[in-house]
Amino acid sequence: MTQPLLPCVENTPASTPDACVIWLHGLGDSGHGFSPIVPELKLPGSMAVKFLFPHAPERPVTINGGMRMRAWYDIKSLDFESRADLDGVEESAAQVEQLINAQIDSGIPANRIVLAGFSQGGVIALHLAPRFNAKLAGVLALSTYMCEPSLLANQANDINKETPIMMAHGEQDEVVPVFMGNAAFKTMTENGFNATWQTYTMQHNVCMQELNDISAWLQSVLS
Repeated sequence: MTQPLLPCVENTPASTPDACVIWLHGLGDSGHGFSPIVPELKLPGSMAVKFLFPHAPERPVTINGGMRMRAWYDIKSLDFESRADLDGVEESAAQVEQLINAQIDSGIPANRIVLAGFSQGGVIALHLAPRFNAKLAGVLALSTYMCEPSLLANQANDINKETPIMMAHGEQDEVVPVFMGNAAFKTMTENGFNATWQTYTMQHNVCMQELNDISAWLQSVLS
C-alpha cells in the first residue's frame, strides 16, 4: 500500500520544468523554512528548475522531552554514534524516494534531480542517495552527519558513485559539530563516492558565500 506523497512547498519556474531540486529541512522546521532561498540562488532564467520543499511528518522527539514536531526521525541522544534513529531514517528515506519517483513519473528524469538536505534533512539525503537505484544529478548535504555509517559499505549501490555530492559545514556549528560532518564526508569518499568538502565561518545555518557556492554548483550539475 503506497503512502500519500509528502506535502511540499513548491516553487515552479515560468517554463515547463526540466530539472528538480528536492530540499529537506532540519529538525522542527518545515518546507517553508528554506523556500525563500530560491531567489537568493539567482539561477539564470534559462534554467527551468522546480524546487520542492517537503514537510517532515510530526513525531515525538526524545531529546526535546517527547515534544511533537516536524522531524525526519527521532533523536534519542546526542551521542555521535547513535544520534539518528535508523528506523525513522529508513521510513523517511522511503517517503522521499516516493517523492523522487513521482517526479520521474511526471517526466523529469532521475539524472535531472538533485537531492538536498540541511541537518536532519541531510542525514536522509546521505542515507538515500548512495542506496538509490537510479543516477541522480547531484546531492547537497549541508551541516549534517550520517546515520549508521558502518552500514554503507554493504548497502551502497554503485549507480551514484560518480554523482557529485557537495558537503558543507559551519566551522562554529554547536548543533552538529564540524567533525561529524567531516566524518560523514570521509565515509562517503572511502566508499568510492564523488564527495567534496567545504567549511564556512558560520554556525548551524547557511551563509551568503555558501549560497553563492551552491548556486554555482547547481548550475554545474544541471547544465
